[in-house]
Amino acid sequence: MEFNHKTAIVTGAGQGIGFELCHRLVAAGAAVVLNDVDAALGQKAAAVLHAQYPGRVYAVAGDCSNPAVIRQLVTAAVEQYGHLDIVIANAGITLFGDFLDYSQEAFYQVLQVNLGGSFFLAQAAAHKMKEQGTGGSILFMSSVTGHLAHKGLVAYGMTKAALEMLARNLVIELSPYGINSNSIAPGATLTERTLADADYASKWEKITPGGRAATVADIAEAALFLVHEKARHINGQNIVIDGGWSCVGVQPD
Repeated sequence: MEFNHKTAIVTGAGQGIGFELCHRLVAAGAAVVLNDVDAALGQKAAAVLHAQYPGRVYAVAGDCSNPAVIRQLVTAAVEQYGHLDIVIANAGITLFGDFLDYSQEAFYQVLQVNLGGSFFLAQAAAHKMKEQGTGGSILFMSSVTGHLAHKGLVAYGMTKAALEMLARNLVIELSPYGINSNSIAPGATLTERTLADADYASKWEKITPGGRAATVADIAEAALFLVHEKARHINGQNIVIDGGWSCVGVQPD
């Protein structure tokens, strides 16, 4: 029960990496405010966890780039569980498109969710953590595409690189209040969304030095380490979790 008496917010948690993060946190004793833009998906995920860990999961539906939803998330954490200790800004969107034809609408939508949602959630959470006076941990979800070019993901990769710089800048802003900020950069990961492509797993097996795509468990292990009390002296850092793919950079077909 290494996260006993801790309260976390996890966005984009209806399935995939976000759900795995919530599952592992509550299994380790934490209470979690689970957010997803899809209300039905979020409620279903919360119900699954509530059946195993009653009273430790609270679902808040909504677009986490919306300031009202952000306020609702922080308020729910405090009203339901008394305090806020951990924030994992996991929600993000991927809109593929060639640079020469990429629309302004798609560009600003990616920025609003990936950057705006993460930035202002961290800001709101940091205000509450500062007020509490007990510190906290903030984790941003970057990507290997923030390190290595990937065809069709110019805007997405740009936002992910920016999140790593956000984590570094917050070292100056938030360390005086006992709040650390880090990021992780997953590579190809097997989730409900990616496995909709029947060739996804085999495609990445061939080009990843580790011989396989990541599982959601691979990502969650690193994430939970960085938000644990034992990692409080790790600040402004990023961990790439891609089986070594970004070291060789072979592009997928």
